[in-house]
Amino acid sequence: MRVLVACESSGVVREAFRAKGHEAYSCDLLPSDDGSPHHLQSDAIRILWDTDRGWDLAICHPPCTYLSVSGLHWNGRVEGRAEKTEAALDFVRAMMAAPIDRIAIENPVSCISTRIRKPDQTIHPYQFGHNASKRTCLWLKNLPRLVPTKYVEPRIVGGKPRWANQTDGGQNNVGPSEDRWKIRSKTYQGVADAMSSQWSNAPFQEELF
Repeated sequence: MRVLVACESSGVVREAFRAKGHEAYSCDLLPSDDGSPHHLQSDAIRILWDTDRGWDLAICHPPCTYLSVSGLHWNGRVEGRAEKTEAALDFVRAMMAAPIDRIAIENPVSCISTRIRKPDQTIHPYQFGHNASKRTCLWLKNLPRLVPTKYVEPRIVGGKPRWANQTDGGQNNVGPSEDRWKIRSKTYQGVADAMSSQWSNAPFQEELF
């Protein structure tokens, strides 16, 4: 298949598909972290809508800065931020409407669920072999829901489950830094491997956005 991984600079998902023999490319406004020649440094919407490229599958990771539920409270406090959320939602709609048979949209818990539609599936890295919790939503077009591959048991703190990427209070333990957003947005390898294994030439599921 010809696969496009939109808004990915890490190359994790791209390389998982290439390892399966697919002609996979990533695209982002940022350069590729690994210097891959299979990265298109360009606007994702332009690449998604370029019908001459013949994409069979697109996996899209729209930036969550102005979509995430955890940050929406700033929309009423910071001038111009609400307009950025509207622009981010339009960006997602353009991804969903791209002329590609199979599409997956990935995002944390966000206003996509209330402003566009609810996700088809919610997953965590601990279902795919990682000692980490990160609630991730998937909106799927003509793709099956991912089947968990390996469950990782949590530690129990005060009767509540906690994984290695969490403090005892449940907060993410990645410290403040300039690239904190990039570290937290990187797709876990186990999830990328599940996508490449389970979505390779997957039959149509008769589900549309």
